[in-house]
Amino acid sequence: MPMTKIQAELCLPTTDLRADIAFFNKVLGMRMDMIYPADDPEVAVFSGHGIAVRLNAALTGAGGHLLIRSDDPAGFADGALRLATPGGTQVEITELNPPLVMPQTAHSFVVRRLADQAPWVIGRAGMHYRDLIPDRLGGSIIASHIRIPDGGPVPDMVHYHTVGFQLIFCYRGWVDLVYEDQGEPFRLHAGNCVIQPPQIRHRVLYASDNIEVIEIGVPAEHVTTIDHEMALPNGPANPERVFEGQRFVHHEAQNATWAPFRIPGFQSRDTSIAENTGNVAGVHVVRLGAGDTDWTRHDSDILFTFVMEGAVTLEGEGRDPYVLSAGDAFVTPPGMRTRLTQSTQDVELLEVSLPGVFRTQIG
Repeated sequence: MPMTKIQAELCLPTTDLRADIAFFNKVLGMRMDMIYPADDPEVAVFSGHGIAVRLNAALTGAGGHLLIRSDDPAGFADGALRLATPGGTQVEITELNPPLVMPQTAHSFVVRRLADQAPWVIGRAGMHYRDLIPDRLGGSIIASHIRIPDGGPVPDMVHYHTVGFQLIFCYRGWVDLVYEDQGEPFRLHAGNCVIQPPQIRHRVLYASDNIEVIEIGVPAEHVTTIDHEMALPNGPANPERVFEGQRFVHHEAQNATWAPFRIPGFQSRDTSIAENTGNVAGVHVVRLGAGDTDWTRHDSDILFTFVMEGAVTLEGEGRDPYVLSAGDAFVTPPGMRTRLTQSTQDVELLEVSLPGVFRTQIG
């Protein structure tokens, strides 16, 4: 049976086809593939830069907008970044891979409680998202509580994120994942986490019933790109590969060492994420330790905490205390005195900081 051939074209109106022919060919560097009728042309088809454009003088309405992304915008059309074709199409020239812009953090004290019934929103691949930092600190970070109610295969594709930092912490259940240059798929169990370095290709394969994860992304708005070419797993593992200054980390709780935490009265297991991101970010799992707690203040740009188990009271200088339980989250800004008190024996916290190492003042 013969294979069906399909070609898609972007149709644009033109008020001056003859002048547009020269413009699309000479200025935009596109090839003319078709023109008709010969005696008085009304339609011309051009291809190039990954698209096909059909200019049609019979079309009416506003002209189109053509976006051309180049790795050398200044050298594409004699440096012009905005053009108008003779026939009325607006042309914008921009970066093929724009640099990641990290917004300045808008520091604030944030408390987000599960009991407040923040809405769950259906996002990518059918996953349910709950926003843990509603103001996103001026766009500097997004923290999401994500769940998939029904287990089974996840309708995901190989993709990557243009980010400064990204954490996936498995809170409940388990999920099967596969990552570029990290070998065969593996299961991420509750209590374990991975960081997804910038640009690393990956895919979510299979999830348990009622899987829940905490996902941190910096900055809050970042691009997700589908990679239609790469198949995962992609060959022999290369765990030492560095992706834009960061190494992939799969932290497993059973291999972790507990040590005194930066806050008196608690202990933590370090995930090694600060070391493997060049101190971009740090991640600790925190539980009750020995001794009394105390007031502290920090100089971290971003300090986010999620209550995974048990209960704890958060006291902030000049604020009413908050009694927090599993599913609640808070952000403490730099310089603010806070204290964690009345912790239950089973309390367990997830702390994420940017940068990974910072100073804590006690008292």
